[in-house]
Amino acid sequence: MNAELALDERREAAPKIWRPRRVLVTPAALEWEHGRAILERASSLGSEIVELKSNRLTGLTGENERQSYVNAKTTLAVVVAPPGKLRLQPIPPSADWRVDLAEGCPAHCQYCYLAGSLSGPPVTRVYANMPDILGSLEDYAGKGAVTSRSADRMHEGTTFEASCYTDPLGIEHLTGSLAATIAHFGSWEAPVQLRFTTKYDAVQPLLAVSHNRRTRIRFSVNAKPAARFEGGTASVAARLNAMRSAALAGYRVGLTIAPIMPVENWREAYGTLLEDAAAAMRDVPDLDLSVELITHRFTPGSKTVLNGWYPGSDLDMDEQTRARKTTKFNSVKFVYTSDLMKQMRGFFEHAVRDHLPSARILYWT
Repeated sequence: MNAELALDERREAAPKIWRPRRVLVTPAALEWEHGRAILERASSLGSEIVELKSNRLTGLTGENERQSYVNAKTTLAVVVAPPGKLRLQPIPPSADWRVDLAEGCPAHCQYCYLAGSLSGPPVTRVYANMPDILGSLEDYAGKGAVTSRSADRMHEGTTFEASCYTDPLGIEHLTGSLAATIAHFGSWEAPVQLRFTTKYDAVQPLLAVSHNRRTRIRFSVNAKPAARFEGGTASVAARLNAMRSAALAGYRVGLTIAPIMPVENWREAYGTLLEDAAAAMRDVPDLDLSVELITHRFTPGSKTVLNGWYPGSDLDMDEQTRARKTTKFNSVKFVYTSDLMKQMRGFFEHAVRDHLPSARILYWT
């Protein structure tokens, strides 16, 4: 029994990494050294390499919606970021600007925020032209309108969010793009900060990167009853361990508690999560910890997509028990009722202060 337990512990300690079944690469991506390096890493993991004859992705559509989903989720596409990706957009309330190193995610979260946001099968696209992406950032320094103009957050400098449409750590073992971006920010002599959120734990390759505390690594975590909806990710315990490793390596770190759900005994469940986070951060010197609190929401479009991807899910998306909100873009989303939101916000604001007194809550949404 002890030997079996030791084996289980070793398995838990091993970082969660994704091994795509196949890798599609466009001719344009092959022209970049970074793209060719991605292929070498994927090939070493046993992925099938498919060199496409044009810069259009093909071969993702299956016989039905489920098969198309499976095809996409087991495929990595190496492409070139189009010019539009080099024109950065604001990303409130997280950061001044969104910088995309990739698009799509290998995880299988049944509440996936990308559902309904990205068109076509959910393939993970990674960008080969990293020099173009990094070279485009300087024009945006000092020009943000989200955190740069916030009295509470302007000390962060101009902030760049790298995890809007992907989990960059979940694919870093294949791309190397995150380490390159962290190093770029580390050598950038300006009041700037890179930010990304992850549900993975393979931080070891990043610990020796010269980050100069200009990168904040946030770990997306949830209470145990809600974390069961996060397939293909590292365990919450592994993420908290990785957060400790990153903090000890001098990184600014963060907790992204999301999506918050009023699961059964939610106060106790989220209280336990915060206790575990406090234990992970215990005795970390010069700790810089932020907290972002994000409740579950969905749109009619994302609900339709998610029901197709995960037909057996018992994730609560009952529109009758939610409040209907219209965004400034005239789109509709369903959130929790105002009374429930008030209860949950009050709990978290007090619980975070009790368990993590040095942490800064950046926002509640």
